[in-house]
Parts: sequence; C-alpha cells; structure tokens
Amino acid sequence: MRGFSLIELIVGMAILGILMSLGIPAFSDWMRNARVRTTAESVLNGLQLARAEAVRRNTTVGLYLVDTTTSACALSTAGPNWIVSVDSPVGQCDVAPSDTLAPRIIQLRGGTESGGAATTVAAGQAAIVFNGLGRPTPLPDVVLITISFTDAAGAACVDAGGAVRCLRAEISVGGQIRMCDPALTAGDAQGCI
Repeated sequence: MRGFSLIELIVGMAILGILMSLGIPAFSDWMRNARVRTTAESVLNGLQLARAEAVRRNTTVGLYLVDTTTSACALSTAGPNWIVSVDSPVGQCDVAPSDTLAPRIIQLRGGTESGGAATTVAAGQAAIVFNGLGRPTPLPDVVLITISFTDAAGAACVDAGGAVRCLRAEISVGGQIRMCDPALTAGDAQGCI
C-alpha cells in the first residue's frame, strides 16, 4: 500500500506546527524592521530630492513633514507624510505637482505608501529647507537636524534590548544627508554620531 498512515500525517503536522511556532516571531520582527526601514528610506529619498532640486534650481526647496496630504494639511514633526516643494504647502497639500502652480510641489508621498502607519516619525523640525548650495536654511541651532524612525506598535529598539532596528536620518549644517543606526557605536560607519 502507498500513502501516509494517520500516525505519519499527525507526526508531520506536529513537526510543521513546531517549526511555524519558532518562525512566526522572527517573521514579525522582520516585518517591523522592514516597515521602519522603508519609511526611513522614503524620507531619506525625499530629503535627497529636495537638496538636489535646490541645487539644480538655485533656489530654496524644502521637505515638509505634514499630518495629511489633503487641503487641511499642517506641518507636523510626527509626519509620516512628506512633500518636496519650492513654497510651503501648508493648506495646499492636495495640489497636483506643478512648476507654476503654488506651492510648486515637486513630489509628495503619503505615509501609508511606505509603511508609515506602522512607523513612528519624530523629527527635530517639520520643515527642512535647502538653499541653492544644498545647505539647510536657515542654519539650525544644533549641529545635526535629526529625524528618528521607530515601530508604532511600541516594540523596543535594539539599543533598548528590543528586536526592532530603529533608524535615524541626520542632516548636517553642510547639507550632508545620511541614515544611521543609533544602536551601533559611534565608531561604526553605520552608527550615528
């Protein structure tokens, strides 16, 4: 006779269940880390776009963190939506990207596009404006402008004994933009200053 006996099937299902129970926590941590990284990379790309457009146009261009992408938008240090535009988009976030129509939006991203609903954004300031030389303007009072990205569900970061790899974007007064990991030591190339 060919096939499986009932006992073999039950043993196989038990082994599969054990393997799945071991793998699901690791998978959920991986998903949290992927969402945090995706949101951080999205904002980092927006910062790089704003800086590049400021240099290309030889004018001020900013990345604005906003609470929503509707006409009722306001600046928010908790994002997770962002808009790159020549003028402040406050109250006009629903305007289509255009070089002539105020606020002259270049690009916008909703937080849900990049996993932002599952990620907490905490910025030192809601608007980061670059001048024609690619430097933040006005010059910040601090050495670095920072934007931190953590898990919205409250999972602890690796440096606090948790499993989520929290990230931070740093913008220097010279305009250098980088993403770093606060859990790594300062001597590590991927660590924060």
